Amino acid sequence: MSRESSIGRPCNGAAPARSAGGGGLVQADGPAPRGGAGARSRSGSLLVVSRTGGVSAEPRVVAVVVAYNRRDLLVESLDALAGQTRAVDAVLVVDNRSDDDSAVVASEHPVGATVLEMSRNTGGAGGFAAGIAHAVESMDADLVWLMDDDTIPLPGALEALLEARAAYPGPVALLGSRVVWHDGREHPMNTPRTRPGASPRALSRAAEAGSLPVRSSSFVSMLVDARAVRHHGLPVADYFIWNDDFEFSCRLLRHGTGLYVPGSVVEHRTRTFGATDVDPGERFYYEVRNKLWMLLRSPALAPEERVLYAGSSARRWARTFARSSRRSVLVRSAARGLRDGLVRGPRPTSQVLAGATPWGDEVVAIEDGVRTGGR
Repeated sequence: MSRESSIGRPCNGAAPARSAGGGGLVQADGPAPRGGAGARSRSGSLLVVSRTGGVSAEPRVVAVVVAYNRRDLLVESLDALAGQTRAVDAVLVVDNRSDDDSAVVASEHPVGATVLEMSRNTGGAGGFAAGIAHAVESMDADLVWLMDDDTIPLPGALEALLEARAAYPGPVALLGSRVVWHDGREHPMNTPRTRPGASPRALSRAAEAGSLPVRSSSFVSMLVDARAVRHHGLPVADYFIWNDDFEFSCRLLRHGTGLYVPGSVVEHRTRTFGATDVDPGERFYYEVRNKLWMLLRSPALAPEERVLYAGSSARRWARTFARSSRRSVLVRSAARGLRDGLVRGPRPTSQVLAGATPWGDEVVAIEDGVRTGGR
């Protein structure tokens, strides 16, 4: 199977749009992101001439960082992007209507980021949907590198992802990094698991690239092929927070290949060391509602997987209740989540983001492309 047939068709993005002022895109002053020498192909990829005279397309990588009220961490994240051993080709910061000066900090950072200021907080799900759409439709992205503003990639993180992608003997829809806390311990919030039922051949092919095959990945460093986005769509913005990356990555990987690359390391600078099921309080609503949406309404899972993940979710929820010191809050949140998860499904992402971004037509374009079989 060709790369195009398994993850979608090549993108032919237009030139990046620019506007000044709030509620739009701001191109920061400062140096352009570093990159190798060479001409650009029509798709925006860098054409690299080897010592033997051959020409290969170096993928154009656009990093998308979703920010909300963590300006100091955002600075560290942008510093880390600027210090990559394989430079990103462009950086897009999606500011989710922060109350601090995150948007200003991003626009003034020397990495030269484009800043998309949302008119309201759309959660991580909405921020990533808007950012991916703009990167794919208007920034000529071949690959989109996704991360929250508390993600600090080590210098060789991107290079390791690209090396694994190049070494894998087949098409790859997405790749994920090894995620550690600031003290170097594996972060339990972003622990990858080998794809259930992976064949010896699949394990061997992944091992050739220094990786493991996975069924899902997180938005704490996920490198996504733009063709997979055009073929399978954007994150579901109505999820707001929690399970949005799980649903998105599972959708791309139901029939595609995802790789966990332990040689690519990022720090997840959460305040505490732990998973999301440690006393989540009122946010438990999103866990219950979104998990029901995924189990009942998403095309991301096969029927047998729905049964498997329903059982694992029930066990996870039981542990959450057992550990919580605010069980009455969890009961109320779970009841609301059950009601909303069963009564209705998520709205189209273009509808959720209507009026939140001046570039909603890019979201519509992705959705239209998916309905017509990708572009």
